[in-house]
Amino acid sequence: MIVGMAERVIAACDGASKGNPGPAGWAWVVGDGTGTPTEWEAGPLGTATNNVAELTALERLLTAVDPGVPLEIRMDSQYAMKAVTTWLPGWKRKGWKTAAGKPVANQELVVRIDELLDGRSVEFRYVPAHQVDGDPLNDFADRAASQAAIVQKPAGSEQGSPEPPKSPAAKKAAPAKKRTSASSSSSASSSARTSSSSSSRTLKAKFPGRCRCGRSYAAGETIAKNPDGWGHPECRTEA
Repeated sequence: MIVGMAERVIAACDGASKGNPGPAGWAWVVGDGTGTPTEWEAGPLGTATNNVAELTALERLLTAVDPGVPLEIRMDSQYAMKAVTTWLPGWKRKGWKTAAGKPVANQELVVRIDELLDGRSVEFRYVPAHQVDGDPLNDFADRAASQAAIVQKPAGSEQGSPEPPKSPAAKKAAPAKKRTSASSSSSASSSARTSSSSSSRTLKAKFPGRCRCGRSYAAGETIAKNPDGWGHPECRTEA
């Protein structure tokens, strides 16, 4: 368990699902006063939804930090934040039913988080994902969760794991143009036509969301229609 040495512990958590549902992972990270990651942990979930991954990340973070230490939690999941703050009191009053009278999704995780929040000082802070000058702890947690979803193996500072790499989608986006053989020219032309068609159907996101690759996108970021929803243009190209 992490025992805070300072007045308040600043942390971030994130979940990822490659397919939603699909291979999923969770991660949390604790930083120092400058926002530099000092401790972190990530783990696999097998096949799960993105919402399950987000809630699991929060549950693991709350379990890891001493309940007597004030905690600031930075997240890019509006669902997970609202589930345990805005919506939770109403769900409890209604006997764990939604406003429509249906059972609350992921109830076991929400109940567990509610128990972990009881009596402790926690401030939730929403941070948009994938910003040029975005929150470094959120970015770290995002990458760690994505890696855990892909490799389905645990990692963390206690295990001596290296810093999680950039997402595969970001790595694949740049080198896609290199084709030199004559036999690939027609294929390249076809790809160019597809790319051109794709770019004509991109738009600026009105609200934050999450792509099929598991990474979030922010309001105002360019998105495109992917096979299973809106997301990063390069992810549709890869699909």
